[in-house]
Amino acid sequence: MQSIAFAPSPSTKFLKLQSSLGRRVKPNSHLSKLPSLIHGQGLPRQITSFSSLSSFSSQCFTSLGVFTASPPFIKVKQGSASSVVRKAGPVPVPVPVPDSIDDTAESISLVPTLKLGAMFGVWYFLNIYFNICNKQVLKVYPFPATVSAFQFACGTCLVILMWAANFHPRPSIRPSQLAAILPLAVAHAAGNLLTNISLGKVAVSFTHTIKAMEPFFTVVLSSLFLAKGPTLWVVSSLVPIVGGVALASFTEASFNWIGFYSAMASNLINQSRNVLSKKFMGNKEESLDNINLFSVITVISFMVLLPTAILLEGVKFTPCLQLEAAQGLSVKEFCVRAVLSGFCLHSYQQVSYMILQMVSPVTHSVGNCVKRVVVIASSVFFFKTPLSPINSFGTFLALAGVFTYSRVKQIKPKQKAF
Repeated sequence: MQSIAFAPSPSTKFLKLQSSLGRRVKPNSHLSKLPSLIHGQGLPRQITSFSSLSSFSSQCFTSLGVFTASPPFIKVKQGSASSVVRKAGPVPVPVPVPDSIDDTAESISLVPTLKLGAMFGVWYFLNIYFNICNKQVLKVYPFPATVSAFQFACGTCLVILMWAANFHPRPSIRPSQLAAILPLAVAHAAGNLLTNISLGKVAVSFTHTIKAMEPFFTVVLSSLFLAKGPTLWVVSSLVPIVGGVALASFTEASFNWIGFYSAMASNLINQSRNVLSKKFMGNKEESLDNINLFSVITVISFMVLLPTAILLEGVKFTPCLQLEAAQGLSVKEFCVRAVLSGFCLHSYQQVSYMILQMVSPVTHSVGNCVKRVVVIASSVFFFKTPLSPINSFGTFLALAGVFTYSRVKQIKPKQKAF
């Protein structure tokens, strides 16, 4: 019986492989893998078909990091006759390999972090600008309901522009969804109105110190409506919050009972809105995405506040003409700051919702705590608000409690073993 054996021709020179970076690759470094590869593939000593050798050689070159369309020169021996067979095709081409895969992966993972950091920076900047412009407007125009309605009108214009330009898909609201969103919108409008009342009566730093008590109302309302009892760590973190706000209130130079109660009522209503939002978003059939939910709430809030402002304050558009000399703010500057406050209010709340989609609620709470520190510090610097050492300590104690609360919220209670 005649047998056919295949072997590389002795006259054939091995090709010197060259990488994409211009460096010569030593043939021995690749050929040294051939014995283990052949052993691993279980190559028989005698191959009876040309196709089996062709497929095997392709596997060899592929495993060595080389792509090839055909095997090299092969010498066929049959009896005493010999001939050289060449299968047409390109020569082996090396696979380009990046110099540093780790550096590429690290640069890719760094992009989301930089984007998130930029969004936090925009969130803080818009908050600072809103509080400064809003305080200047309320000094000249002490009608918080009208100011709030105007700010929601600016937000409504931005929402309509977003939907008209297809920056975000427009939602289709069903009557059942509208009935669930309406209480959220009313609470949102009332919370912003009460915040503006407080900002018009007391210093910006004091209003935000009082609003640091939001975690206290969150715990109380969650226990009442969501049946979520607080842990010992959460209750312990509320002690410095309450103590710090009380200490800051007793020593506040601009203390006013209307401003104090308005800020406290704003905390209560805003946290009620958050609890209702959780119940609404928990219903998958009725829920919207965060951006559309906030946009619909903004439009409904404007429709609620417009008649409220007319009933409470009437139509008064010219008091700034009488107070511009005393406050140092012209009509043009007043109008510009009013528009900027409305734009910044809607924008920073929108950015806050976008950040909440990217991070966990705990991270968002910590960021919100840092935001309050930045707003208090910037308002004290801009308006030159006098602070006593005790008042400063109370503010610091309350904000430290808020930060602690944000951290201990992620501690899960241990389940009892049965």
